[in-house]
Amino acid sequence: MLRNSESGFGTVTIVLHWTIALLILGLMLIGFVMRRTEIDPALQFSLYQWHKSFGFTALGLALLRTIWWLAERTPPPVPGLRPLEHAAARETHRMLIILGLLTPLAGWAVASASTLNIPSFYFDILVIPHLPLPQSESSEAFWAFAHALLAYVMLALVAIHAAAALYHQFVRGDAVLIRMLRSGLRSSNAGAADGRETHEAVAGRK
Repeated sequence: MLRNSESGFGTVTIVLHWTIALLILGLMLIGFVMRRTEIDPALQFSLYQWHKSFGFTALGLALLRTIWWLAERTPPPVPGLRPLEHAAARETHRMLIILGLLTPLAGWAVASASTLNIPSFYFDILVIPHLPLPQSESSEAFWAFAHALLAYVMLALVAIHAAAALYHQFVRGDAVLIRMLRSGLRSSNAGAADGRETHEAVAGRK
């Protein structure tokens, strides 16, 4: 099942969700390492280029994810989810989608506003042009601060999102996490439940 349905999330949503999540964590790790002053300058340059390449990839996937989110239906919440929990989950997803676009865009702005004017090599395949921004130390500092702030906010939301999913899995015992791992899970569960109800009804008639 590629598309979302009333039963659960489809394969496209699940793949985009986990791919972007892995990219975000990888970008955070590279971002921490590449800013260390004691590392070799050649390695630092390579890390910056890898960070930008994966950042552009994340931006492209985030744009695709946004279009998919706007076009696709959203499955209903799992049974037993309180209205406040559903609202919090919905707003967290919206914020993560927005931050998934704004954070790499701010990173692109940093590279564009830098007075060093270093090209952005996308995996050594092509050069990504700079955004039409003024190149100055003040402009670079502004966008660097914005990029870092957005990244930290997104990391905090990802941590909250993950903690909530684990709570629902191991404490509440519902399908919040599982249905983002298996396409059409709720449909299968519903089918099994219907089968049990049918069997019980037949047994009751005997």
